[in-house]
Amino acid sequence: MKIPRRQFLHLAAGAAALPAVSRRASALDYPARPVRIVVGFAAGGLADTVARVVAQQLSKQLGQSFIVENRAGAGTNIATEAAVRASPDGYTLLHVTVSNVINATLYANLPFNFMRDIAPVAHIGRTNLVIVVNPSFPAKTLPEFIAYAKANPRKINFASAGAGSLSHVAAALFAIMAGVELVHVPYRGEALGVTDLLAGQVPVMFQSATGSLPYIRAGTLRPLSVTTAARWDGLPDVPAVAEFVPGYEATAWHGIGAPKGTPADIVDRLNQEINAALADPKMKARFADVAYTPVPMTLADFEKLIADETDKWAKVIRAANIQPE
Repeated sequence: MKIPRRQFLHLAAGAAALPAVSRRASALDYPARPVRIVVGFAAGGLADTVARVVAQQLSKQLGQSFIVENRAGAGTNIATEAAVRASPDGYTLLHVTVSNVINATLYANLPFNFMRDIAPVAHIGRTNLVIVVNPSFPAKTLPEFIAYAKANPRKINFASAGAGSLSHVAAALFAIMAGVELVHVPYRGEALGVTDLLAGQVPVMFQSATGSLPYIRAGTLRPLSVTTAARWDGLPDVPAVAEFVPGYEATAWHGIGAPKGTPADIVDRLNQEINAALADPKMKARFADVAYTPVPMTLADFEKLIADETDKWAKVIRAANIQPE
């Protein structure tokens, strides 16, 4: 049977519209089943805690389970690859951290391109580092530390959580901007570095705010400065590095990403839901307990942060010739 041309075109247009209608319907119904959030760190750390707090809140808001899946190893690269290879349907998300943008330059032959393969979804928040020294160290302020380091080039060792970790690159950025030469001593994780710092085996560390506070309050470590652009409410009497080294900033930020190609309406909805969760007073209180500050952002602002941070840490890694372990 021959179909008139006008009728054929009408049927063809209707058929072409079906996939779009289907996509819109699936986005409106999202999520229709549990969603997993892949985290590149072991359970119990700050990244894991942040991811679980967000997952619990999203489960309440959206009526489906958001499940944290820990895929630790290779500096978050294992988790990132798992997310990149997942179906871009909104049911696999990636817990994104500053480590992802550092790794983009640190590792030369990754099987993925973070900027190309992961779509930003929502920024969650941030925490800072604290420059802490063993109480036996002669410098009691950051200007004294800088003066001592300049008078004793390459004689001050600093501990880090590992080559290419934020505690490493933050110290490298400080050394470049302050004009000092420090010696890097990498550890397999912050805890091991802190053990030697407390014992006086290394004199200084750029330590996470969460990890440093108990030692600072106990008087077993002395804070010299915080790495946020301005003073931090958790240690209001401790100056920011930028007060002495203008323009310096190094923060540990977290967010959510998704495989590239995830429908834009699902990404937009997740951005809105996560921002709404971050405004909840109970969420703010839970984050405050771990020295964490929620910072909701528009999708465009989060995209800009990722691009800016990728460029910033790439320059530091190249200037300091930082290599992965």
